[in-house]
Amino acid sequence: MADFGISAGQFVAVIWDKSSPVEALKDLVDKLQALTGDEGRVSVENINQLLQSAHKESSFDIVLSGIIPGSTTLHSADILAEMARILRPGGCLFLKEPVETAVAVNNSKVKTASKLCSALTLSGLVEVKELQRESLSPEEIQSVREHLGYHSDSLLSLQITGKKPNFEVGSSSQLKLSIAKKSSGKPAVDPAAAKLWTLSANDMEDESVDLIDSDELLDAEDLKKPDPASLRAPSCGEGKKRKACKNCTCGLAEELEKEKSRDQISSQPKSACGNCYLGDAFRCASCPYLGMPAFKPGEKVLLSDSNLQSHHMVPPISSDLGPWQGG
Repeated sequence: MADFGISAGQFVAVIWDKSSPVEALKDLVDKLQALTGDEGRVSVENINQLLQSAHKESSFDIVLSGIIPGSTTLHSADILAEMARILRPGGCLFLKEPVETAVAVNNSKVKTASKLCSALTLSGLVEVKELQRESLSPEEIQSVREHLGYHSDSLLSLQITGKKPNFEVGSSSQLKLSIAKKSSGKPAVDPAAAKLWTLSANDMEDESVDLIDSDELLDAEDLKKPDPASLRAPSCGEGKKRKACKNCTCGLAEELEKEKSRDQISSQPKSACGNCYLGDAFRCASCPYLGMPAFKPGEKVLLSDSNLQSHHMVPPISSDLGPWQGG
């Protein structure tokens, strides 16, 4: 019993199942009550009723399961999680379970030693370690066959322990970080350097201070207006078809636009009869203004591409009334 570290005043839970001998269970409980004394408490719970027993969280200092001599108790993940829940922070779980030592076993009932350790860790326990391995007694082998329906010659009885961390699940604590506070003061300034770069109003009247006129820094070449052609990029407008660069800033785009406007004005159709503005009744059969309403002499009239193409003319954008050559 000393291996379990049970002392007076502690609360101990003993978990048993149908494989636990009744006399051995009573004998174990009597020994535990003698160790815990009047201030402690020993609770006995069937493993099949543990999840429905509704024990309060952090109720026990020690939980013993499968420890009863002759028991062959198996522990599921839910049972291990419930045992971890009812343990107090820092409390210990001691359990004994038959484990399989064979390398290749495809049975989910009996775990290997490593899987049992992993199951305790996944339930939330720390410092999981094996305490003892021993062969099963003839009575325990018979119990495994009767209560578990499992037959194997490579079983061992493994006693293992795990500890609940010193905090509850979901608890929080403020972290104390030693971060050096930044100095709020300004860095020290060398008085000599500050005086060197300081200019006051009195210094402006001091004859020993020479001020330079910024205009004197410019020579005659700097004051000349640059030639726009010299501002263009070397490849700007080169090639068979002059084309301005995207986001042109050298003026070529404006120049090409003016040339385009002049070409449009020069290509406007001119009237030969001088009656185009009067309406369709006075227009020739090939007049580009056919179908358009009458307009005033000299008024600018826009002609569509379809009108001009239907009358075999070069498509202009707009037209000013003038002498028509073809009508």
